[in-house]
Amino acid sequence: MSEISNLWQHAIVWLSQHLVLPGMSLLHMYDPSLEPLKISEASMITLLQIGIIALVFRPLESLAPAERWEDRRLTRIDRLYTLIMLLGLFPIFSYLVLSPFDHLLDTGPASAEPTFNVRHWLPWLDHHPVLLLGIYYLAYDFVYYWMHRLQHLIPWWWALHSMHHSQRQMSCWTNDRGSYLDGILQSFILASVGILMGVDIAEFAWLTLISELIQNFSHTNVRFGFGRIFDKLLVDPKFHRLHHMVVDPQRPELHNCNFGQVFSVWDVLFGTALYGEPPKPTGVSDPVVDADNKRGLIAMQWHTLKRFWGAVRRPSGWRPGDVGFSEHDYEPIPTRGGMQVETVALPGTAG
Repeated sequence: MSEISNLWQHAIVWLSQHLVLPGMSLLHMYDPSLEPLKISEASMITLLQIGIIALVFRPLESLAPAERWEDRRLTRIDRLYTLIMLLGLFPIFSYLVLSPFDHLLDTGPASAEPTFNVRHWLPWLDHHPVLLLGIYYLAYDFVYYWMHRLQHLIPWWWALHSMHHSQRQMSCWTNDRGSYLDGILQSFILASVGILMGVDIAEFAWLTLISELIQNFSHTNVRFGFGRIFDKLLVDPKFHRLHHMVVDPQRPELHNCNFGQVFSVWDVLFGTALYGEPPKPTGVSDPVVDADNKRGLIAMQWHTLKRFWGAVRRPSGWRPGDVGFSEHDYEPIPTRGGMQVETVALPGTAG
């Protein structure tokens, strides 16, 4: 283990000296407080995540698929999204951007530790690092659960988030498929939690890795989960697949379920957990959103922004509820108790 640890540290130092420091100098953003070694470690963690997705989760999809597809054409765009999102370090970037605001909240001397975080309020937690990390993680995941529910409830936010749900071939790469504007909003919210909790950038990177890997696995196209006991605690592929199901016209509210990121216990506690359903096709029934599957990355981003603008500038875009979007001006159309969005056939979902 010591050899692996030494190799890891050497790789971090090399990356810092040859890539991070030159890059920061080129961008005129060098600041000793940013600690290039920690940025390098965060980057190494990201590369580790990509390796696990490609070398562990992807083979599992071939060994035990939930759905068998004639080809994986629709998954290719998601792989591109994953590489751009992870190598772009969205969560880490947000943490670096928000860190200066953390110091504005500090009311102590300039040399003192920031006072607006859990470590200041409960200093004895510094002597219990495992418990401290557990509290960080619970807070992070709890905020994500409620943020995710808002993404489905508020029409303008659903206009952004719907691109993630448009995928008909949900796979281990699907987690990072999404609007970049939505990604920035999420990253700022979750990074704010990290700052409030007093997490440094290395801890935040590891926290993000664990969360992202579980999300990558929960999107993986496999037919097994964690079992009857652990699936009540953790989100697994069977549980999350139901969250991505196409709306059933006979049971239109069924899809509003399983919002948890890592812990399914939040869904259990707040009444949004759904178990026992057979695997269902994934995607959306709104043809305006489903059309994302025919687009490239830039076109997907552009049309998602058009949906967002069509919703956010109208009162209907702020009224909570399920919506679809009109074809011409992307006006939000209620789909619960009112006009129903026409259901479209989704090819490539036969098991």
